Amino acid sequence: MNTSIAVLTRTYKFEQLLSEEGWLSPGFVNIDASGFIVSISSVGNDADHTFDGFCLPGLPNLHSHAFQRAMIGLTEISGSGENNFWTWQNVMYEFLGKLDPEDVEAIGAQLFMEMLKGGYTAVAEFHYLHHDKDGAHYDNPAEMSDRIIAAAMETGISLTLLPVLYGYGGFGAKPPLDGQKRFLHNMDQFGHLLNSLQSGYSNIEGIELGIALHSLRAVSPEMIDEAVSQAQNGPIHIHISEQLREVEQCVNWSGKRPVEWLLDHSEVGERWCLLHATHMTESETSAFAKSGAIAGLCPTTEANLGDGLFPLEQFLNQNGRFGVGSDSNTSVDAAEELRLLEYGQRLILQRRNVGARGKGVSSGSSLFLGALDGGRQALGQPIGLLAPGKRADFMVLDKMHPVLAGRSGNTILDSWIFTGGRELITDVFVAGRHLVQKGRHINQEQIENRFRHTISRLMSAE
Repeated sequence: MNTSIAVLTRTYKFEQLLSEEGWLSPGFVNIDASGFIVSISSVGNDADHTFDGFCLPGLPNLHSHAFQRAMIGLTEISGSGENNFWTWQNVMYEFLGKLDPEDVEAIGAQLFMEMLKGGYTAVAEFHYLHHDKDGAHYDNPAEMSDRIIAAAMETGISLTLLPVLYGYGGFGAKPPLDGQKRFLHNMDQFGHLLNSLQSGYSNIEGIELGIALHSLRAVSPEMIDEAVSQAQNGPIHIHISEQLREVEQCVNWSGKRPVEWLLDHSEVGERWCLLHATHMTESETSAFAKSGAIAGLCPTTEANLGDGLFPLEQFLNQNGRFGVGSDSNTSVDAAEELRLLEYGQRLILQRRNVGARGKGVSSGSSLFLGALDGGRQALGQPIGLLAPGKRADFMVLDKMHPVLAGRSGNTILDSWIFTGGRELITDVFVAGRHLVQKGRHINQEQIENRFRHTISRLMSAE
């Protein structure tokens, strides 16, 4: 007697499909009822749905601060004296003082919907807005985290939530600033938050939990050690070496540069993602590449804040691995992050195709595949490939768009990244769910209406 249970599957057909093994034309993807890929092939019979377009894996977004999406356009006015990351930070502190939990959920849902429409199918949310406006702790320690998760679940994007440990206002355990009061935890409080999140979400598909250490200036060495010991599983992310002032302060405090200090102090490996790492020496870059950790690069934000440029060529030459994120979310376009990553290198090195790995290799392909690989590792999820056993997260590019006319294979990627962008994306699937259909999210109207109401109220508040 056969006691096996039949699993319902769906099959989609595409004009071309970028699989683990390369381009297929046509391409068929077979998805099971749980949203995972059963098979990929270039031959098939009937399909449940046929797309006259090009199918790509969805890109993981490895670094986001969701609430900052509501700040777009509010920090582009020059002030007296110096205008830099630190003056931007002051504006950010003032803005977040207005936000209630409901605001954070509405902003998060709008952002995550935009991420899906821009080619991201999963996001690592570096979440440090934990407490009430006056710094008081909510009765539910995971109140703000719950709101981020609710926003992700409403939109359907996969989420790696990284609750952030933030204890101090500067290197050497300096007292925090007033604007940082909503971020702060001691180790007991942080452990309580982690336990609450594990109890509520550890077994939910599409939700992964890790931790983040805000930066070396915001946590002590002892806090780093204890947090890492508590987090036995999941990703570990940290801002590091983003600004030259940070490097100078770290040297004054420890005698070492930030990346140098972290690699000496902690067993940094494949669970780690070092965000920005903009200002490194050659020896730091080489040691970082060899550690197995991911470089989390956010070119549009790094440009917007005036951070500088990551030493990509040396890092890649040492077999370093990277992914991309939207960080402050001034831009939410997967192609734009990859484009600016390459263009920044071209400007500083005065050469073309810096990110291409090998002679005759497409720059777009190298950057896209690299970001898929690094993003998959940084988020700790079964994503970033169209292959059996991976989650069915993918996007469809419009074959009829003029930018893609006559394109095939890797020229599709090059045209999308260097000329097209989010406007070429027509459909997006996460875990087999058809979330973006012909350019619109299935919950777009209600999400946008709530966001508009939230922003109108915030902008009118004194």
